[in-house]
Amino acid sequence: MKITDVEIYQLGERASPGSATWASNSILLKLTTSDGTVGFGEAVPTLRVQPVIQSLREVERVYKGKDPLDVERNMHEWHKHDFYMPMSFESTTAVSAFDIACWDIIGKHFGAPIYELTGGAFRSRVRLYLNGWYDNCVTPAQFAESARKSVAKGYTALKFDPFGDSYDYIEEEDLNLAHSRVKAVQEATNGKVDLLIEHHGRFNPNSAIMIAKKLEEFSPLFVEEPIHPDNPEGLGKYREATRLRVALGERLLTKEQVVQVLSDNLADFLQVDLTNIGGITQARKVAGIAEAFGVEMAFHNAFGPIQNAATIQVDATIPNFLIQESFYDCFPAWKRQLVNDEPKIENGYATVPKRPGIGVEVNEKILDKYKVEGQEYFNPDEPVWVVKNTWKNPKERLCKSDSQER
Repeated sequence: MKITDVEIYQLGERASPGSATWASNSILLKLTTSDGTVGFGEAVPTLRVQPVIQSLREVERVYKGKDPLDVERNMHEWHKHDFYMPMSFESTTAVSAFDIACWDIIGKHFGAPIYELTGGAFRSRVRLYLNGWYDNCVTPAQFAESARKSVAKGYTALKFDPFGDSYDYIEEEDLNLAHSRVKAVQEATNGKVDLLIEHHGRFNPNSAIMIAKKLEEFSPLFVEEPIHPDNPEGLGKYREATRLRVALGERLLTKEQVVQVLSDNLADFLQVDLTNIGGITQARKVAGIAEAFGVEMAFHNAFGPIQNAATIQVDATIPNFLIQESFYDCFPAWKRQLVNDEPKIENGYATVPKRPGIGVEVNEKILDKYKVEGQEYFNPDEPVWVVKNTWKNPKERLCKSDSQER
């Protein structure tokens, strides 16, 4: 069996008038083998759509004609040819997409879901925390209302970024507002939901320490990326000065980087991403490394339904699983339609699919309908990594309606 055909899909919806402006981008990879087996993978799109697509074409030159069952050999071959792979996000996400697609093919070839081929089921359901639920939330009251709606769906954990447009340094006024937002969410959920505080890796150590001391009373399950990711010394300072549990990993690209982070005791939970760590092959190795350090896994999972399905397959097999990020209920409808609205989520848990491969079937009509070209939408007023319409000018934060409520 050989990989004979490689197709790359840039998917999205038009975001605003103008040329080549697209929102909700996804980059999917479709591999077809000599016996007609099809596998799907996914790569990271975040303001890198065109470079990532080009990187997929580069990886294609190594993988095309190879046996998809040889996941270790094929990845090793790409590592040999790409001189900058350990430093290149575009390279690691491209090879990750190929690896995921190969595992999808492997499962279909043997007629089994991936978890049955990689150690068997440690669990049949995966606990989820919801992310993306607080779009358009600015005031504490708005956060509270959205939190109530999310809990009503059955979720027992919510992640959110309460820091508005603060970046690097946080002013006292903004710190107090962040505290009010977190308090509103905790009160709205009657203190029965785990809170996970997203920092998006955007603060200097002194500001992050101020935040930790301000939010400590809420006992969050973890705080995510409190320090700029290129400042490990600052994260060490944070760890010495605070008591909150830290999760990070979505911007780690290699298992060697994971070893360094864990050896330096910089994280309590690990959040590597299947779509940039090296797919299922490397994610399983990383989970084993984390297990050796006594660290649980909470994979980053923010992009699309292929990533989501593949990640759940890995979650099913590992003993050191903590919780899984999910945007699924906040996806645009077409992303759910792409995989026929699978896997189902009930009461904050995803049931691990038993179909062969990654466990979902791709509706190729959706691939054709939402295929786009060109650069993705860029909003100079709100970074692409924040949840929509939560990055506001300080003067806009406390609107009249919220002031009246208080």
